[in-house]
Amino acid sequence: MKCVRPIFSLLALFTLFVATASSANAQSKPLKIFVLAGQSNMEGHAKVETFDYIGDDPATAPLLAQMRDENGKPRVCEGVWISYLTGGGDQNGEGLGKLTAGYGSRRQPDQDGGKIGPEFTFGLTMDAAYEEPVLIIKTAWGGKSLHTDFRSPSAGPFVFSEKQLENFRKQGKDIDAIKAEKAEATGRYYRLMVDHVKHVLADIKRVYPDYDTNQGYEISGFVWFQGWNDLVDSGVYPNRSEPGGYAAYSDAMAHFIRDVRKDLDAPRMPFVIGVLGVGGANANPQTLEFRKAMAAPAALPEFQGNVTAVETSPFWSEELGAIANKHDQVRQMNHFLNSKHKDHANADGKMSEEQKREYLREYESKLISPEEAETWKRGASNAGYHYLGCAKTFALMGRAFAEANLQMLHHPVPPLK
Repeated sequence: MKCVRPIFSLLALFTLFVATASSANAQSKPLKIFVLAGQSNMEGHAKVETFDYIGDDPATAPLLAQMRDENGKPRVCEGVWISYLTGGGDQNGEGLGKLTAGYGSRRQPDQDGGKIGPEFTFGLTMDAAYEEPVLIIKTAWGGKSLHTDFRSPSAGPFVFSEKQLENFRKQGKDIDAIKAEKAEATGRYYRLMVDHVKHVLADIKRVYPDYDTNQGYEISGFVWFQGWNDLVDSGVYPNRSEPGGYAAYSDAMAHFIRDVRKDLDAPRMPFVIGVLGVGGANANPQTLEFRKAMAAPAALPEFQGNVTAVETSPFWSEELGAIANKHDQVRQMNHFLNSKHKDHANADGKMSEEQKREYLREYESKLISPEEAETWKRGASNAGYHYLGCAKTFALMGRAFAEANLQMLHHPVPPLK
């Protein structure tokens, strides 16, 4: 018995020494910083309530296990901190702290919004990959374009086409006023993004209290996830359904990459382009053309090995998408009933409000099965342009962005356990 205690004590001391040395080694390495930016899908509209849907698929159940702690709550990353600038209009604000769920879209920038975007599993993946601490700087605002809002300096001023100007003249609009307004809006969110990153870098301890200035930091990656407002803009992209119709987006994206690297003094910073994937594999031809334009800069010789385009269409839930199409049919039927459409039940307009509601309930029950209704409740929480608000989709995208970033850094991708 006398021999056991000293051996145990020596073992405990050795374990403590190894743990302390490992912690000190991690703290001595530069802080890894990743910048995430874009519009509403970078904000993230997947409610935490849809997490369970991730576990329904055996292939993604391990991902859900990574996202939750032993009590079934969203995991708090002990090694990842986040600063998140968002807001509406001039009401921008910052949320900050250790990374967990809730750093998706927010009504109040400094308050948990109950949603996730790509940042959650991106951070979880980086936390698993690195011993040293990680800081995410996220800037995202809904409804913002690359052609104007995020337009970077070297892309030059926004120039209206002759067709756009002619339409303004026909509408009797003040063209000089429109040009002045556009000039003021051009690049505003690019500047807000860069200014916020620099603001965080100037006082990292404000976000990550244990930061040691002797430790230093490395800007190790940038993820861009945006696109919807450019996709649907027929004025800026008049030939958008034709091959090359979105070439101006590709050009602006290449300028953006060059400029953000220059402005953040990170000339070889790995850059991930999240390619818009709403609609999945069955998206319309126009969307397919836009995806090509988004991905195109990654093929430029100057960006070989340091810019990667990640297709997000494989993460679209085809199962939920099919149910979403049925919900669209229900909404369309509701419109027909209220507009007295000649080919539908209320063509003569004699249905009462209760009769219309009952007709619609019956129509929906025949179209959407109870099983589909339950699946929808578990997996979806928003509209199609927000990937149906599906946490499974956003979780897969976040991990894919992190994997692409790590591969450009030549760093091993941690396996899911």
